[in-house]
Amino acid sequence: MHKLFKSFVVISALSAVSITAGFMSAEQASAQPKKGTDASYVGAGFAAGVTNGGQSGGAATFGGNITGRVKLGESPFSARTQILFSDDTTAIVPQVSVDAGIAKNTNAYVAAGYSFVEKNGQPTPLGNKDSVAVTAGVETEVGKNFLIYSNATVGVDAYENSPASAINVGGGLGYRFK
Repeated sequence: MHKLFKSFVVISALSAVSITAGFMSAEQASAQPKKGTDASYVGAGFAAGVTNGGQSGGAATFGGNITGRVKLGESPFSARTQILFSDDTTAIVPQVSVDAGIAKNTNAYVAAGYSFVEKNGQPTPLGNKDSVAVTAGVETEVGKNFLIYSNATVGVDAYENSPASAINVGGGLGYRFK
C-alpha cells in the first residue's frame, strides 16, 4: 500500500508540474516567434545506467536505446516510448510528455510513464524490475529530417530487494517522419 501511495504522489506532483509548464509555454508562445520543434521521430543511440541497486542483478548497465516521439496536435503534449536494452533484457518505457520550445528547433521536455522490464531480476539500463519512470530531456533538429536527443530517466524503486531508484542517461540520433 505504501508503494502505491508513493507512486500516486509522484505521478500527481509530475502532473501538476507538467500542466503548469504547459500553460507557461503556451503564454510564452503567443508573445514570441515560434520556438521548438513539432517533429515526430524515431531514433537510436546509447543508454547508460548510472546507479546500482546493491543486490545481485542490480549492477549499472550500459546498452542502447530506441526512442520514438509522436507530437499530439497543437498541444504541448507528446507520446513517447523508450526501449532501453542491455545484453540481458529490455525495459520498455511508454510515457506522455510536456514539451516546451526553448530555442529555434529545440525542445526541453518532462515525461512520466512506466518502465516494463521483460525479465524481472535481469539488469537493464533502468533497473531490474517494473517501475514508475520520470524523464527530463532535450531534442533539437540538426538537419532537414534529423534530430539529436538526450535525456535522463529515473526509475522509482526500480531494483528488486532494494529501495533504490535507477538513473539512466541516454542520447542518440533521430529521423523525422512527420
